[in-house]
Amino acid sequence: MMNLYSGTTCPFSQRCRIVLYEKGMDFQIIDVDMFNKPEDIAVMNPYNRLPVLVERDLILYESNIINEYIDERFPHPQLMPADPVMRARARLFLFNFEVELFSQIEALEKGNQKQQEKARQQVSDRLTELAPVFHKQKFMLGEDFSMLDVAISPLLWRLDYYGVSLPKTAAPLMKYAERLFSRPAFIEALTPSEKVMRK
Repeated sequence: MMNLYSGTTCPFSQRCRIVLYEKGMDFQIIDVDMFNKPEDIAVMNPYNRLPVLVERDLILYESNIINEYIDERFPHPQLMPADPVMRARARLFLFNFEVELFSQIEALEKGNQKQQEKARQQVSDRLTELAPVFHKQKFMLGEDFSMLDVAISPLLWRLDYYGVSLPKTAAPLMKYAERLFSRPAFIEALTPSEKVMRK
């Protein structure tokens, strides 16, 4: 059985929870208090961050690596594109999300007022720029749920909580977000702490 050590308010952990519920497999989620992590997290992950996946003698960390492993190990439903070119493009998008959007999470959660404001603007600007691009991708915002949907959804869920506002031109992105939020696996993957982040 897979064990996922998951932060109850961690957007990266939420990604992994979503994938586990999408796959409908046998797993256990071990909730971890982000502000009082047990010592064994640092033993399993030298960066002392969540999430951490443990399966027998395999220990993985970093949400995108964990999710690709789960997707390959349990291929139905497939979340990464089967075509190598499309899969490479999806990985580039995942990398861009980390560099351009999720790199702002620490400032949004722990930064001073100036750092938070700068991070809010960065996230708002980048999501607004990306909104029309999303519609051109067959592996995102399409009929099939994909790893890109998984990766972006925790941030979209937290926009109000982080105080990020988007212009009216990004309205299609928020309609897409509502579709993601209505998926049964997304709802099941929410922790009580995450449920109250959005009204």
